[in-house]
Amino acid sequence: MSNATRTLTFTCIICPIGCRLKVLVRDSAIISIEGNRCPRGVVYAQNEINPKRTLITVIKVEGGNLLVVSVKSSEPIPKSLIPKAMEALSEVTVQAPIKIGDIVAQDLLGLGVNIVATRSVEKLNKYEVSQEGKRYRKA
Repeated sequence: MSNATRTLTFTCIICPIGCRLKVLVRDSAIISIEGNRCPRGVVYAQNEINPKRTLITVIKVEGGNLLVVSVKSSEPIPKSLIPKAMEALSEVTVQAPIKIGDIVAQDLLGLGVNIVATRSVEKLNKYEVSQEGKRYRKA
């Protein structure tokens, strides 16, 4: 690991003021932040240096009226881990029924972040799949 120090400048977009931030960084650690007129600028700078994003995707469903359920992470995860998280979630299949807010995967990548359903999926015992990919009860 190097001890390279660099200065980054960018504009905070949290509020309409648009403070010009000057951030001194060593490796990926923030040494100092200047130019913010409110505490929100510090949080913005920290999130830009070590960015995190909320993960939104779908997970496969078995036995439901839909083939997949939309999900999101319970809190943002490091942006650099999104490809690894997507790969891990591609292996997950859940059983219907699912309700909005259900945790469908716990402790994603050991980050303490859960994956939560953002849509409900009904359980169907016997079903067929339409051309649009929707499941429906057999007549």
